[in-house]
Amino acid sequence: YAGTYVVVNQLTGIVTALPPVGRVVRRGEVLYRVDGEPVILLYGAEPAHRDLAAGDDADDVAGTDVRQLEQNLVALGYATTKQLDPESGEFGWRTTRAVKKLQRALGLPRTGKLELGRVVFAPRPLRITEVEGIRGAPAAPGSTILRATSTTRQVRVALKATQQGALEVGDEVTITLPDGRATPGKVASVGKVASTPESEQESPTVDVTILPTDQKATGTFDQAPVDVKVVTDRIDDALVVPIEALLALAGNRYAVEVVTKSGRTRRVEVSLGLFDEDAGVVQVTNTTLRA
Repeated sequence: YAGTYVVVNQLTGIVTALPPVGRVVRRGEVLYRVDGEPVILLYGAEPAHRDLAAGDDADDVAGTDVRQLEQNLVALGYATTKQLDPESGEFGWRTTRAVKKLQRALGLPRTGKLELGRVVFAPRPLRITEVEGIRGAPAAPGSTILRATSTTRQVRVALKATQQGALEVGDEVTITLPDGRATPGKVASVGKVASTPESEQESPTVDVTILPTDQKATGTFDQAPVDVKVVTDRIDDALVVPIEALLALAGNRYAVEVVTKSGRTRRVEVSLGLFDEDAGVVQVTNTTLRA
C-alpha cells in the first residue's frame, strides 16, 4: 500500500477499543477508543497539535489545522459552505456549532471543543496494518497505538542496482498474484539511491514502486509476495529458438542443430538477438534457418 502512517495517541485514560488489522477507516469513522470515547479520523495533511476551540475572537484560533477541521465538518454534513467557509481557517461560532453536531453524532459531550487527541488527521483513508496498543492498558500520550497505510495498493521491488537503467517511470509490467492471476501495472518510481548489501554475496539494490492499473484486481490481500514481469524491449515477428539449443562455435559464433526429413542433423549458424530468459528463448538473425 502506498503511504505509511503512524497513529500516536495524545489522550490520557484506558484503551477500550482497537480496530482489527486490515480494517479500512474513512473520514469521520472511529480509529480507537479511550475510556469508551472515540478517536476519529479526519482528512488533512497537517497533524493535530493543539486543542481546537473558539477564542475571544474568530482569528484567535486560526491556521491550517482549523481549515482542515472546517473542510471535514462540511464534507461530513455538519455544516454547509454557506454556513461555514471551509477556506476561512478561523474557529468562529459557526465552527463551534458544527463541532457540537459532530460531538452529538459521536456520543460525546457537546462542548464545541475538540481536545488534542480526539481527532487524527491523515491525507486519505487508512488501512490498519499493525496494532501496538493493548485493550485495558493505559493510553500513554505520545505512544504509538496504530500503524496504517493508505488504501492505494502498490508493489515494491528490490531491483539490482546494475539493472536500474532498464526501467523507466511509466513502463508497463505484468503482476502475477499468489493465486496465479495476472494483472497489468506501471512503474511509478525508480529509486536513485542503492542500498548497502548486508553481505558480499548480496548485490546493491534500488527500490522500484509499481502501481497496479486495476486496484480491485489485486484482491483482498493485505500483504502478499507477487511476481513482476517487465517488458524492457520488444521485437515483432521474431524468429526464436530455445536458449539451450545454442551451440557455441569458435570465434564467438553460434549455431543450432536441425533435424532433416531423413533424420540426419546439420548445423545452421545463427546470430543472436534479443533474449527472453523467462520464456527460455532467444531471437536468431542472419541465418538460413526458417520457422
